Amino acid sequence: MNAQKPIAPIQAKKAGGDNPNTEKILIITGMSGAGKSRTIGALEDIGYYCVDNLPPAMFGQLIENRRLAQRLPAKIALVADIRGGADSLGQILSALADIKKMGIQYQIIFLEADDAVLVRRYKETRRPHPLATGGRSILDAIREERRILSELRGYADIVIDTTDLINQSLTRHITELFGGNTASGPSVSVTSFGFKYGLPIDADLVIDVRFIANPYYIPELKPLTGLDDRVRDFVLEDNLSKEFLRHYLRLVRFLLPHYFNEGKKHISIAVGCTGGRHRSVALAEAVGKHLKADGYAVNIAHRDMDRGGKK
Repeated sequence: MNAQKPIAPIQAKKAGGDNPNTEKILIITGMSGAGKSRTIGALEDIGYYCVDNLPPAMFGQLIENRRLAQRLPAKIALVADIRGGADSLGQILSALADIKKMGIQYQIIFLEADDAVLVRRYKETRRPHPLATGGRSILDAIREERRILSELRGYADIVIDTTDLINQSLTRHITELFGGNTASGPSVSVTSFGFKYGLPIDADLVIDVRFIANPYYIPELKPLTGLDDRVRDFVLEDNLSKEFLRHYLRLVRFLLPHYFNEGKKHISIAVGCTGGRHRSVALAEAVGKHLKADGYAVNIAHRDMDRGGKK
């Protein structure tokens, strides 16, 4: 495969431009079995014109033909994945270079999941992996795909880990990210999690709040979550929590505009405590609330809140 020059996503134009019909392209890519079909379905529901299983070499032709016919929608999503074989990466990078030359903004959305989860999904659906040929096992095919796409993952604007997402959760997440929110600046995800269940692999910023007093050891608070008033008050009224939020929000507010200026359109913030049920939930809600007040499009999620509760 011929070496390709690195492709960086096109910088977003400033709001208030003179051309209201500027095309916006989403490139949906990532691991086979990670949820690209579900993502496309969710995007179609919110008004995107979606094209799947089109060779990347034809992306530019599709866009140009629809331009000439004056039928190019304002929002279009194109799927680019491994189905083109081992040379897929080169084909995708060439297609992105063509789109860039046309002066069109695009974002790369990369979906992934743990190897074990992808293997299980393939076994449940009984569909062949695109690279599982010549006697290669599903797991070996997944590992090869991950190797091939690793460079493209590095160019992604948004990485979505679907390991712990059920279909409805993924649909809701896609809708919240791309459903027409007009807030300025990059969109932000704030996710609480428990360190005992592992780090969120798609996080840009991870903060450990296990230094805060733990409601888990208060009998009447233990069965509750950080969404309950008593737990929220216990966590947020603590002087150490107040000081933490003041310093952390100052850091995040400093960073977000710089991420935006560098062309990064989505920031994922992860707030972790031991089990992801009390402290991280309350503090993630607080961080998200402040960023919403700042005018950012914010999605708040709690990955592990429902683990380890009352049986």
